[in-house]
Amino acid sequence: MRRGRAPAFLLGGGAALLLSLLWMPTLLPVASRLLLLPRALLSMASGSPPAQPSSASGSAYVPGSVSAAFVTCPNEKVAKEIARAVVEKRLAACVNLVPQITSIYEWKGKIEEDSEVLMMIKTQSSLVPALTDFVRSVHPYEVAEVIALPVEQGNSPYLQWVRQVTESVPDSSAAPLG
Repeated sequence: MRRGRAPAFLLGGGAALLLSLLWMPTLLPVASRLLLLPRALLSMASGSPPAQPSSASGSAYVPGSVSAAFVTCPNEKVAKEIARAVVEKRLAACVNLVPQITSIYEWKGKIEEDSEVLMMIKTQSSLVPALTDFVRSVHPYEVAEVIALPVEQGNSPYLQWVRQVTESVPDSSAAPLG
């Protein structure tokens, strides 16, 4: 027996693929930043800021400037009302409704299980506070779930469209839904 070596594991194709898919989201942000390291070091040596990659339309997407927000609703009627309102108010460019999700959670000391509708909301990151305030003002839950994740990468024309649609927010006051 050799000392100082980790045991070797032989994984079948399916297990290796599963492990690589599980680790990929963790490693991609690190790998993408490592790829930029030589350019950053070169720019530091020259004293000039690194050049930003440009898109075909001339305006590059700024990572994190668009967010995907997630809201759960008790039913499709409530989800559609909130979705339509946030798009009309330009707090979101697009809302996808995912019906029939099952949520299991602790609430007031009890484990609960409910069927809900998940809203996937695409918006500018700068609008997340206003979006959150509006959802809280019209949502029927005592504590509405509103969580947002910044979008680091994606289809640049789509991300630019999200920004364009939500660029001018007309009236973001929190008027109740009818």
